[in-house]
Amino acid sequence: MTAPGTVLVVEDEPSIADVLAIALRFHRFEVMTAGTVRAALALAEGTRPDVALLDVMLPDGDGRALGRELRARQPGLALVFLTARDSPAEIVGALGFGDDYITKPFNIDEVVARIGAVLRRTRPADVLPERPPLRYGDLELDEATYSVRRAGRSVELTPTEYALLRFLVRNGGRVVPKEQLLRHVWQYEHAPAESTVVETYISYLRRKLDALGPPVITTRRGIGYGLA
Repeated sequence: MTAPGTVLVVEDEPSIADVLAIALRFHRFEVMTAGTVRAALALAEGTRPDVALLDVMLPDGDGRALGRELRARQPGLALVFLTARDSPAEIVGALGFGDDYITKPFNIDEVVARIGAVLRRTRPADVLPERPPLRYGDLELDEATYSVRRAGRSVELTPTEYALLRFLVRNGGRVVPKEQLLRHVWQYEHAPAESTVVETYISYLRRKLDALGPPVITTRRGIGYGLA
């Protein structure tokens, strides 16, 4: 089966680079990894990746400057930046010439979905294989375009809202404990007991989804959440 694309991952933390490479290869991407600007430029000499996933802060330089150099060598290269900062200035800087940005800590499924969406925007439509959408009841999630529809109508979600809904859909009618949601969506291994982030985002999702039909997210008090 043809790979959906080649990704150059430039990340100086070996554990993060390994997780990204494993997840991308699982989804059939070809992956190259580098931990420095120098290594990335050397890799790009003999290859032509379709997208570069670049950490903004690298030990021997700036990931954004690296992105400019890579794109100068290969004008059609898509750029996605990883950044630990989410200030407006940082986001504007990343999007000034890149195609997308992802803040750390990130959800790995979100990274894969965003790379697929960027490639779909920047490459011909017939290059990437079609993936069937996720469906549950009248919900439909397109993992290639990162879009959601309910009863045929579009629902505008933030990346975190999408990741949360996607995890609930993938678990079907099962009640998912709050701790599991914190691990898989927010990557919290030891979240504070008083954390209300799940409840907050569940309320955001309900507000948007319930506007288009009957309530779809259920609560099992003291346990977690599921889909009706």
